[in-house]
Amino acid sequence: MTQHRIYKMSFAKVYPLLVAKAERKGRTKAEVDQIIHWLTGYGEEALACELAKDTDYETFFAQAPALNPARAEIRGKVCGVRVEEIAEPVMREIRYLDKLIDELAQGRAIDKILHRRPG
Repeated sequence: MTQHRIYKMSFAKVYPLLVAKAERKGRTKAEVDQIIHWLTGYGEEALACELAKDTDYETFFAQAPALNPARAEIRGKVCGVRVEEIAEPVMREIRYLDKLIDELAQGRAIDKILHRRPG
């Protein structure tokens, strides 16, 4: 099975794109970080460390301190694909993050993004 190119892409290169997407819609880097913390368990220092180490996307999720079990409740489409139907585990994790950032950029309140999913 061929591996997707995005798996080896540096999370440090993707992260500013996630922040920029949120900021273009009037949201903040702190809100993006809050989503990442909820999803992965990376705190502020650990996230900064992963960005400094230039960790790839696959490793970023594989070494996440505490993947939130409630992430399986994330539903909806990203790039025309339903996240709950993605079979490949790493791609599903990447799309969970994409979906949450999309919701943030669409104006959904951060507490509603995370509150509806206990964890």
